[in-house]
Amino acid sequence: MPNRLAHETSPYLLQHADNPVDWWPWAAEAFEEARERGVPVLLSVGYSSCHWCHVMAHESFEDQDTADYLNEHFVSVKVDREERPDVDAVYMEAVQAATGQGGWPMTVFLTPDAEPFYFGTYFPPAPRHGMPSFRQVLEGVHQAWTDRREEVAEVAGKIVRDLSAREIAYDEVAAPGEQELGQALLGLTREYDPQRGGFGGAPKFPPSMVLEFLLRHHARTGSEGALQMAQDTCERMARGGIYDQLGGGFARYSVDRDWVVPHFEKMLYDNALLCRVYAHLWRSTGSELARRVALETADFMVRELRTAEGGFASALDADSDDGTGRHVEGAYYVWTPQQLREVLGEDDADLAAQYFGVTEEGTFEEGASVLQLPQTEGVFDAGRIDGIRQRLLDARAGRPAPGRDDKVVAAWNGLAIAALAETGAYFDRPDLIDAALGAADLLVRLHLDDHARLGRTSKDGQAGAHSGVLEDYADVAEGFLALASVTGEGVWLDFAGFLLDHVLARFIDPDSGSLYDTAADAERLIRRPQDPTDNATPSGWTAAAGALLSYAAHTGSEPHRSAAEKALGVVKALGPRVPRFIGWGLAVAEARLDGPREVAVVGASTDDPAARTLHRTALLGTAPGAVVAYGTPDSDEFPLLADRPLRSDAPTAYVCRNFTCDAPTTDPAHLRQTLRG
Repeated sequence: MPNRLAHETSPYLLQHADNPVDWWPWAAEAFEEARERGVPVLLSVGYSSCHWCHVMAHESFEDQDTADYLNEHFVSVKVDREERPDVDAVYMEAVQAATGQGGWPMTVFLTPDAEPFYFGTYFPPAPRHGMPSFRQVLEGVHQAWTDRREEVAEVAGKIVRDLSAREIAYDEVAAPGEQELGQALLGLTREYDPQRGGFGGAPKFPPSMVLEFLLRHHARTGSEGALQMAQDTCERMARGGIYDQLGGGFARYSVDRDWVVPHFEKMLYDNALLCRVYAHLWRSTGSELARRVALETADFMVRELRTAEGGFASALDADSDDGTGRHVEGAYYVWTPQQLREVLGEDDADLAAQYFGVTEEGTFEEGASVLQLPQTEGVFDAGRIDGIRQRLLDARAGRPAPGRDDKVVAAWNGLAIAALAETGAYFDRPDLIDAALGAADLLVRLHLDDHARLGRTSKDGQAGAHSGVLEDYADVAEGFLALASVTGEGVWLDFAGFLLDHVLARFIDPDSGSLYDTAADAERLIRRPQDPTDNATPSGWTAAAGALLSYAAHTGSEPHRSAAEKALGVVKALGPRVPRFIGWGLAVAEARLDGPREVAVVGASTDDPAARTLHRTALLGTAPGAVVAYGTPDSDEFPLLADRPLRSDAPTAYVCRNFTCDAPTTDPAHLRQTLRG
């Protein structure tokens, strides 16, 4: 019989709806139940494409004996971290403080007042590698709760007090300048892997936000070192197994330093961020590899992640059926020489094995190889390789596909909107712009209420119950601002303004200018989460700074610019010390130092080919964070278009900084040179 999770919209929670565990969703009623029964709460946090979450569910939560013990001695609460990032952030901070590490599934034991007192991540069904079994943990926690409850309460209270004391003491309100950004670049240079690209060792994650900073820094300063790090990292990732050489799109991370073997889950946010990075790399260098990867990644998102309602699904699982009934990580993506021969025949299989690096020994498990792209690709017959790639892709489509998390997350759709809109504009792909518009329409229609309050998720056309957090407001505003620049439709600027007004009113400390991840009127947890550092996506803090800065450039709003500059104070403090973890903040700081530039393009008609050429030229400018308004001289959709007449009856571009303008131009070549950083 299904448990309470059967009524939820989260695919991850629905995966547990038939467990024998008597799960509750995160709700006040669950804690009231624990209080009435006098038992602790087991909080289990994960997400649908998490491999070890599935493992622990199969080993423990589907086991009747384990479920019976849990149901008798605990109230069990299951949380989708993607749906409730605030709950995840608060308790992950406690786990990391207590154990020195974190991860998912996250396993935390709480008092009925939601105060944590024992922590962990994955626990096996039997003792293994020094880890206790999950049953041993349950029995130990139950015994401590029964025999030493006062001690448990004391520990829980101390943990909550320690977490509360971690609130950011925010007295650095000046935005970073040349010195801090130079120090950040130097710090990145020290951590850079010159042989393999990227930063640090294994596991190696795509440094999307750092790459954006490096490209902007190069555009503003001409630093060849910054550009070289970005170029080399992008090339190594694009040639590695972390990139899907058949279908496009990036996996979550590489388990090795060489980008060979990925953790195969594909996340919307990674692909949105990387699509935009590769499009910007092409914009800076003309790299054909960057162009191809940007377009293939955009096509992957539209083909495999777009939902029937027009939004974008969260993720594809790492695991799938390997054809024998086993659920195996990477089964959908890897190849053996024999599998190549079965699809291609002997001669083409040998060529494919050479081209994609498929060996008898394999680069993955059980003799299988992850496809890679060699440095010597130019020596191969391109037409023959294209045919091989298509045949392999067609054959792969017949394999059992990985599961898809159809949950639409507002923030990640905002990132996808920005990436698709810009990629479509750069490469004359109106279908990609249409896909971005479809997702934006869904967010307005389903996620925004009458007061422009934003919901975090939806699924199958049904809005989720949870409020948006700071990253939702900031990333959706970022997407809408990009869409406004690309389409010339000022309504997207208006919608961005509505969202950013909420940021100013509900997420910013009015005294210090610091930002919180949840609104002032949001559900109260044991602490109000606040984290300015990037993780897999830009932090809400720095994403808000970027959107506020762009909106101020469009409108001249001093409150928005002031809030952005105050928010960037944290980048001044952290950028020189931990540049890898505040890359988006550094990118925003580059935009601020450059202005950002305000570009107005006017034509007698927005359909005029000459006006469209000038508009596209403006969009292709590399000046960091430049904003573009496009329309007719009499348009009132963009403040930047006010009092901007045509010159000599020709389409005209105006380039300004802080609303002080250069001489207008009708020449695309001159505009291109003006916006080259």
